[in-house]
Amino acid sequence: MPTLPPLRSILITGASSGIGEALARCYAAPGVRLHLNGRDATRLEEVAAICRAAGATVATRLLDVTERESLAAWIDECDRTAPLDLVIANAGVSAGTGRFGESEAQARRIFAVNVDGVVNTVLPAIAAMRPRGRGQVAIMASLAAFRGFPGAPAYCGSKAAIRVWGESLRGEVARHGIAVSVICPGYVRSRMTAVNSFKMPLLMDADAAARVIARGLARRRGRIAFPWPMWFAVWLIALLPTAWTDGMLAKLPKKIGAE
Repeated sequence: MPTLPPLRSILITGASSGIGEALARCYAAPGVRLHLNGRDATRLEEVAAICRAAGATVATRLLDVTERESLAAWIDECDRTAPLDLVIANAGVSAGTGRFGESEAQARRIFAVNVDGVVNTVLPAIAAMRPRGRGQVAIMASLAAFRGFPGAPAYCGSKAAIRVWGESLRGEVARHGIAVSVICPGYVRSRMTAVNSFKMPLLMDADAAARVIARGLARRRGRIAFPWPMWFAVWLIALLPTAWTDGMLAKLPKKIGAE
């Protein structure tokens, strides 16, 4: 594998908590410029302060990723300040069906953030990287993208959409020198999983997940799926006939439902 230039300019959406925060802290170092986005001003500034203490130059922007034009303008501004080496489309929300089922409003909000928000991030990033023939884009999907689970239909569907889109996009933009990686984590400790009242197998700390992701991105892996026992289990379930698995999956505990 050829030696890749160091990452100097990194943009991360959803950087105020969870994996996004952990990735920001993982990449924070002298000589690195971080462009961090989130929706909670207090938490975002707390993350920025930690990253600055590690030596990174940090700029933050309070912005909802569903705001397409504003997000595109911010990405363009970041790229003009310091050409982006890596853009991580991490922002996402989750909710479940544990109490009242999945409402239309809930489903639409999840797809708006998890699908439209990713598209709103990735396309401007690629547009900025294409003229110089280099760059890397990472899309935060999930192991839930490989099989629909009754407890979180919109979440599973949204993650499946961006997983397949990202994998398709990878072959399309490779000729322009741009790498695309799709990240598929299992359960990771975060605000998103904190509301789950059920046992989460192989639950990982966000910092550990960030290290796995950073290693995979450094190798420009097309798919970064972990932990491998859960990845294998989900892959196997997805292969089996639905007549064998629907009944089993219907008995799984339901997520209560919260962003």
